[in-house]
Amino acid sequence: MIPLSIGDIAAITGGSLDSVDDPDERVTGFVEFDSRKVTSGSLFVALPGARVDGHDFAEKAIEQGAAAVLAARPVGVPAIIVKPQGRVTGDAANADIYANDEDGSAAAVIGALSDLAREVTSRLAAEQGLDIVGVTGSAGKTSTKDLLATIFRAEGETVAPPGSFNNEVGLPYTALRCDEHTRFLVAEMSARGIGHIRHLTEITAPTVGLVLNVGTAHLGEFGSRENIAQAKGELIEALPAAADGGVAVLNADDPFVASMAPRTQAKVVFYSANRPQAADAQYYATDIELDDVARPSFTFHAPGVAPMSIKLQVFGKHQVSNALAAAAAAIESGVEPAVAARALSGHQTSSAHRMDVRTRRDGVTVIDDSYNANPDSMHAAIAALAYTSAARPDARSIAVLGEMGELGGEAVEAHRILGSVLSKYHVDCLVAVGEGAHTVAMVEAAHAHGIQTELCPDIEAATAAVENILRVAPAGVEDWSARAAKDVVLVKSSNAQRLWRVAEQLNRR
Repeated sequence: MIPLSIGDIAAITGGSLDSVDDPDERVTGFVEFDSRKVTSGSLFVALPGARVDGHDFAEKAIEQGAAAVLAARPVGVPAIIVKPQGRVTGDAANADIYANDEDGSAAAVIGALSDLAREVTSRLAAEQGLDIVGVTGSAGKTSTKDLLATIFRAEGETVAPPGSFNNEVGLPYTALRCDEHTRFLVAEMSARGIGHIRHLTEITAPTVGLVLNVGTAHLGEFGSRENIAQAKGELIEALPAAADGGVAVLNADDPFVASMAPRTQAKVVFYSANRPQAADAQYYATDIELDDVARPSFTFHAPGVAPMSIKLQVFGKHQVSNALAAAAAAIESGVEPAVAARALSGHQTSSAHRMDVRTRRDGVTVIDDSYNANPDSMHAAIAALAYTSAARPDARSIAVLGEMGELGGEAVEAHRILGSVLSKYHVDCLVAVGEGAHTVAMVEAAHAHGIQTELCPDIEAATAAVENILRVAPAGVEDWSARAAKDVVLVKSSNAQRLWRVAEQLNRR
C-alpha cells in the first residue's frame, strides 16, 4: 500500500481515532486480516466472523508491529474506529461474512476497507498510471487471472489476487497490495447476485474489462443464465468510453457474452478459440493440438502482427480460450503481442489445485482440479482426463468427483447429466465422494451408462478406492507393471469438500 498516516486513513474511511498518540504515524506495510501475517507498519483489519472475531487479536497485531487497527469498536490499542450501520440485508446478505453480522460490524469494516482501496487505486491510476484490468465469468476466472498476471509481469510490477480473492473482501485486500511501483492490477470479480460486480467496479475502477463466459455456476442464486449474464455485464457497463481508453474484451464463442457489446461505451474486441465460426474475432487461435498430457499448442492471431506459435504449460483444451482472453486484454492494455505470446508459453500454474498435473514414480498421473466445480468446468476437466488417458495404450481414466455447489433447483439434474458426460468421454471409473442426493444421482447415471462406479463416504475411503483400482491391471492387459505410462486420475469438486486431500494422498503414495 502507498504510505498513509493513521489520520489520513481515518479521514478516508470516515473513522475516528482511539488510543492513537500520533495521528501522523504512517502505515507503511500491508493490510492484513490474519494477525499472524502482520509485520512492522501494517494495518490490521479486525474483521468479525462466524467463528473468529478479529477484534480479539488486535493487541497481538500491535505487538507484532502493526501501526494501527481498523475496527468497529475500541480494542485498547491504537485504532481507527468505524461505526456499524446495522445488519446487512438484500443481495449482499448472501455473503458468508455477513451471516452472523447482527450489528453491522463486519459490514462497517469491509466498507471502510473498500473506501481505502478505492482511494489508493484511484490515486495510483491518476498519479502513477496504474492500469486496472477487471476479469469476470462463470468459469476460468482464476486461470485467466493467473495467465494475465504472467503476461503483465513481463512488462512491470503486477498485483493479482492469490487464489480466488474476488469478492468484497478479497478484492480490496488485493488492491491494497499496490504501491507507487505497481504498473498493473488484475482485479478478479465474482458475483452472487445482480449489482455485486457493479459494486466491485466502484472499489477498483477498471479501464479494461474481460468477460469470459456465462455458465451455470451460482445458478441457484441467480435463477437463470439471463440473470447471470446481466450480472457479468456490469463489468463492461462500468468501463470508460472508448475515447477515454475503455476496452471491453468479450468471448465471441459464448452468445451470452458476445451479445453484451451494446451495453458498453468502451471499445469492444472479441476473442475466439473456434474460428472460423466466430469470424468477427480480432484475437483467435488456429491449429490447436494437445500433447500426451493435454497441454495445448496453437497458432495465435492478433491484429497487425504475423501469427505466432504458443505452447502452453497448463493442461486442458479449455485453456486455449483462457490464454486468448488474457492475451487480448494484455495487448489492449499496451503489451506487445510478441511479449504476450512468450509469456504465455512460459506460464506455470500458480493457483493451488487448478489443473495441477503430476505423474507419480509408478507412472500414474493425477490431475488435481479440486479447488472449485460447476458444470462447465467439470466438462472441461473431464475432457482433459479423457484426452490424457487416450494418449496412453490401455490406460484407464478414473474420475474422483464430489458435489457441485450453488446450483439450486437444477442441482440433482446437473449431477445426473455428469453421468452422460462421463460416458461421452469414455471415462472408465467414477469414484464419487459424499452420500447426498446429488452424488447419488451422479453415480446412478454413470452406472446406467456402463461406467464402473464406487460411492465413498469420505476422503479416506475415496483414496483407498482409487488405489484399489490402480493395483489391478486392466482386463486383458499383461505385464502391466512394466508400462511407464499408466492410469490417469482426475480429482474435482466444489471447494467446500476439500477433495484436494485425495490428490495429495495419491501423490504422496
